[in-house]
Amino acid sequence: MKPYDVEVQRIKQVKHDRGLIEVHVDALVSPRAPRDDAGGSSCLSLPVEHARTLLILLRQQLAELDKLQPRSRRSGRA
Repeated sequence: MKPYDVEVQRIKQVKHDRGLIEVHVDALVSPRAPRDDAGGSSCLSLPVEHARTLLILLRQQLAELDKLQPRSRRSGRA
């Protein structure tokens, strides 16, 4: 796997479709030199205000998905 640095410039849209949450963003993506400490993984960086916005939008999307579940599956009990 090739590691990348992904810098989120702007969050444009968050939606869910068929069990998949899609986040549309403007981002700067650049190749990353493998480092020993990162283990060859990619890095996502975003400003705190974008992270807060993303968290709010994800919570909204998950709440909408929960509404679509049958009542017996929403209770959290197995």
